[in-house]
Amino acid sequence: MPALDGMRILDMTQYEAGTSCTQALAWLGADVVKIERPERGDPGRGPNGSAEYFVVWNSNKRSVAVDLANPEGRQLLLDMLPNYDVFVENYGPGVMEKLRLDYDTMRAVKPDIIYGRVKGFGTSGPWSDYKCYDMVAQSAAGAFSITGEPDGPPMRPGPTTGDAGTGVQMALAIVSAYVQKLNTGDGQLIELSMQEAMTYYLRTATSGGNYGERAARRSGNGGSPNMSLYRCKGDGPNDFVYIMAVTPRMWQALCRAIDRADLLTDPRYTDPRTRYERRTELIEEIERWTTARDKYEAMRLLAEAGVPASAVLDTSDLYRNPHLVERGFVHEVEHAAAGPIKLLGWPARMSGSNVPIKAAPLLGEHSREVVAADLGLAADDVDRLVDRGILGIG
Repeated sequence: MPALDGMRILDMTQYEAGTSCTQALAWLGADVVKIERPERGDPGRGPNGSAEYFVVWNSNKRSVAVDLANPEGRQLLLDMLPNYDVFVENYGPGVMEKLRLDYDTMRAVKPDIIYGRVKGFGTSGPWSDYKCYDMVAQSAAGAFSITGEPDGPPMRPGPTTGDAGTGVQMALAIVSAYVQKLNTGDGQLIELSMQEAMTYYLRTATSGGNYGERAARRSGNGGSPNMSLYRCKGDGPNDFVYIMAVTPRMWQALCRAIDRADLLTDPRYTDPRTRYERRTELIEEIERWTTARDKYEAMRLLAEAGVPASAVLDTSDLYRNPHLVERGFVHEVEHAAAGPIKLLGWPARMSGSNVPIKAAPLLGEHSREVVAADLGLAADDVDRLVDRGILGIG
């Protein structure tokens, strides 16, 4: 059985910080019902309703479109609530309070509800009313300050860990609260600040600052010859290999792999300090070897010699990478609007839990079935909700 079989989640999330959380839980087997506005839905859907951004973050969910601005629509959601274990939202500051769907309101209806909320800066403190997106959270958490060249300005990081990194932490907290609920019978409120969540991914960067006395510096692509990015054969923007020979044994393996065992006995490169002092010339020596090979050959020869290294894969490469394909990480699914598509999978592999990936839903695709099942309504009753604009259907 799926690990979270039986857990039911009302998902009032949008964009990515919340949707990544509920998708992770859906991939672990929870029944996730995404509550969206009729006609428009999650803004991440884009103009056509099924933007690729939305599709990759909302697989394995069901969509119910409810007009929460209508008092009857709000009451419909509250009537559905007792059927669920968890409610998750990541709207802007004050939105849930304005809708009167805050924790206290929901707890009055469902006393053991687990209520998860993701906010940019939390719900207390002088920044709590500020709006936030991924890169705002990353900037506020220090990620920009450690990204970029040493003599250049701060730089925007590539991965969206401000959103998805927060979402995964919320998923962990929800599962933990669910286990606690099984033991105590009590629900609880879970709050995650994106700024605070993002600092978790900077703990290594902060670990050299004497506990906050010094700021970490930008290091670009490395600088140390044994831990740096090297050009490879080809004119593509990603024809590079990254080498990370951390230990003395790995340095020895690197020198032998590039047929330069003489570097091991050269007095100019006998220890890390002298290698760093002569890093420019040493990097040139190593790059003579890498530029004679494409990035995959360079990676293979280095890795087989025991040197941690990887070709720089671009985001398109991931869908065709033989390693990921052989491991079943690339999934082919049929989407109602986009047709046959490929999706990257969930990295956790559990021997006792398997959840096939399903395509993201169309807006309101499951409104009828979910509302009818949750509230025991007949088809005519559901039709009346649709006719009055309280419920939207796909």
